Amino acid sequence: MSTEKSSLHTRNLHRNPYDFDQLISCVPELKHFVFMNAYQTATINFSIPKAVKLLNKALLLHFYNIKNWDIPDANLCPPIPGRADYVHYIADLITDQQGRIPTGISVKGLDVGVGANLVYPLIAHQSYGWKMLGTDINQDSLKNAQNILDQNPDLSNAIQLKQQPNPDHLFKNIIGPEDRFTFSMCNPPFHDSEESAMKGNIRKTKNLKKTKSKQPLLNFGGQQSELWCEGGELAFITKMINESRWYASNILWFTCLVSKKENLPKLNSLLKKLKVVDFKTIEMAQGQKVSRMLAWTFIPQQERSSWLR
Repeated sequence: MSTEKSSLHTRNLHRNPYDFDQLISCVPELKHFVFMNAYQTATINFSIPKAVKLLNKALLLHFYNIKNWDIPDANLCPPIPGRADYVHYIADLITDQQGRIPTGISVKGLDVGVGANLVYPLIAHQSYGWKMLGTDINQDSLKNAQNILDQNPDLSNAIQLKQQPNPDHLFKNIIGPEDRFTFSMCNPPFHDSEESAMKGNIRKTKNLKKTKSKQPLLNFGGQQSELWCEGGELAFITKMINESRWYASNILWFTCLVSKKENLPKLNSLLKKLKVVDFKTIEMAQGQKVSRMLAWTFIPQQERSSWLR
């Protein structure tokens, strides 16, 4: 019998087992991929790309009222529960000293590398009413993200998109001198090369199918900018930290996911070197997978309340 996913954040709407009857009522096509496993629990085969995409479409419609969500087959198909966790831990991070989570469009978030799926801005706005800006270097990804917004016109004033013209920058060309964001967020490329990304995808596919596989499946697909960059995760986040100091007065909390625990000592050492006012690592677990959110700020404690009004 399925039990509550207690490792997820307490406000995460996906702590309970999937109610496939409910989800199929949202996306009828999903029923073709649902079956009973050996424990007599309804599930899908997560190694089938279309099944994962339809599950996401149903989850986003049922829990967040997002209509007609879709992504190209070549793009990363994100696990919705884990993406929601990141949003809820950011909400904890910006909670005021009275324990209140700031809501509404006065809270502005920046999603660096929003991708074609737009998932973080969608969940952030639908959960807390925050205003979001999503950026990406990939024009096709932004085009698909805009298609999602076009299908949900009530979000047009709450979520905006902007292309980053220079892949060497993350905040430059995006943030103007007068801009103020309550937080930035980022799910960085994990791998250091296309070959490494391919091997990782094949390994995930094998683990799901429990069979030998020489080809990665598309639900673990992704454009180059989503999956790998030179130097991998460590180089990417190092660049982000170094660039963040030039926008110290524009963003209250910089945050980024860190998949590899062994990267933390070097990143923490760099943060100390740059004399950030505060930094912390928050662990997030989704089943057996453990990720972590690294957060840092240049804003003194006594000045932070003015950002949350």
